[in-house]
Amino acid sequence: MIKIKHALSVLSVLIVVTALAACGSAEATGNAEVTELRYQGSAGFVTFPELAQELGYLPGVKLTWVGDTTSGPQDIQSAATGQTDFGGAFNGAIIKLKAAKSPIKAVIGYYGSDEKSFSGYYVTENSPIRTARDLIGKKIGVNTLGAHHEAVIKEYLKREGLTPEEIKQVELVVVPPVNTEQAVRQGQVEVGTLGGILKDKALERGGLRPLFTDVGLFGPFTAGSVVLREDFIAKNPTTVKTFVAGFAKAVEWTQTHSKEEVVAKFKEIIAKRGRNEDAAAVQYWKSSGVAGKGGVIADREFQTWIDWLQREGEIQPGQVKLADLFTNEFNPHANGSA
Repeated sequence: MIKIKHALSVLSVLIVVTALAACGSAEATGNAEVTELRYQGSAGFVTFPELAQELGYLPGVKLTWVGDTTSGPQDIQSAATGQTDFGGAFNGAIIKLKAAKSPIKAVIGYYGSDEKSFSGYYVTENSPIRTARDLIGKKIGVNTLGAHHEAVIKEYLKREGLTPEEIKQVELVVVPPVNTEQAVRQGQVEVGTLGGILKDKALERGGLRPLFTDVGLFGPFTAGSVVLREDFIAKNPTTVKTFVAGFAKAVEWTQTHSKEEVVAKFKEIIAKRGRNEDAAAVQYWKSSGVAGKGGVIADREFQTWIDWLQREGEIQPGQVKLADLFTNEFNPHANGSA
C-alpha cells in the first residue's frame, strides 16, 4: 500500500488551481450534501473504502471509481483540485501540500509498517555495506523522491551519525519498484528499497539481506493518511462522518480477521468489479500496517515528518501546525464509541 511520486513539482500551480475547486461536486448539488464520492483506485488491490462498501459500511454513500492513481502525491493533488473527493498519500507529502496552502485535511490513516508489513532497504549478501557510513558515495534505489522512502533513509543516516554534508553524498536514484531487485543484483544500485509482494518474492529467491527497515527504525507506525478538502468537510459533514466511520470499520475488519479471510474478500471484490485485473498480488497481503485502531491518527505520525522537513529546509518552523493537518473528529475509534 505504499505508493508516492514527486509531491511538489506542481505545487506552485496548486495554489491557483485549488481556488477553482469550488466547481467540484460539493457545490454541484446546491445545499444537499454530496453522497457520491469520486476516487482513484489501485490495479490488483482493494482500498479500504472499497472494502467498506462491499461490507455494507457506507450506508447512503456511493463510491465512483474514476481510474487508478499513479502515486500518493498525485492522488492527494487530485483531491485538492476537486478532480476527486478523497485521496491518500504519505504524511510527509500531505504536510508539504498543506505548506503550499492547499485546503486539505487528513481524516484517517490508511497504510503503515508493522512486524508483518514493512519496507526494507536491501543489499546483496556479499555486499561490503554494513553500516550507514558505508553508504557515502553509494546509490540507493527508491520508487520516488521527496516521499516516504527518502524520509526514512535520511532519518536512518542522521540517527547513525552522518553529517548533513555526508548525507548529501548518498545518492538516491529513482528505480521502478518492479525493477529494484534486478538493479541491486546487477549492481546498478548498491541498495534497493523493497516492500510488499516485490520484497517477498525477492527474498524467496535468496541472496539479499536487509541493511535496515522502516519498522526497525520507527517501530510500528501509520505512514499515510486519506485527505478531504476542507470545504468538502464543511459542506458535507454527514457524508464525511459516514465515510470515515465506514473506512474505520473496514480498517478494523482487516485488523481483527485472519489473513485468509481478508485475502478471500479482496479476491471476491476484484473479481466482482470487472476491471480486467490480476488478483495474484493480494495473496501476499499480511496486514494493514495501520498502527492506530481503525486508522486513528497519532500526533507523532505527522510530527515526525514535520521535524524532518524543517531539518531539510523544505518547510519553515511554524509553517504548518498539527491541528491544521489532521482531525480524528469523524473516526468513532478516537473516542471509544465504535
